[in-house]
Amino acid sequence: MAGQPKPLPAASLHVVLALLGGEKHGYALMQEVEELSDGSVKMGPGTLYGTLNRLVGDGLIEETTATRKRGADDDDRRRYYRLTAVGERVASTELARLQALVKRVHARGLRLGPA
Repeated sequence: MAGQPKPLPAASLHVVLALLGGEKHGYALMQEVEELSDGSVKMGPGTLYGTLNRLVGDGLIEETTATRKRGADDDDRRRYYRLTAVGERVASTELARLQALVKRVHARGLRLGPA
């Protein structure tokens, strides 16, 4: 449809959804993506950090600089990321798009065969 934003690439979608729960550092994002996908998506560092750089460049996420409570296992070199207001709107749009897709598939009576 004209005027509709393009869907996010899969890696970007997974990162944006992983940030819905709040700011996270890279390793925590990799873990969250794997958990959200029930283990079907495993991001390596190259994919993750390339995706983070694109999302920052697109204004969907930002690196946080606020002082945070650091646990004993935290590292000063870690960079934390969070969704921007634009990123939150994109996440909402993407979830609505996916829900509508699933609804249309079910409405057509389409079924997946055994995996």
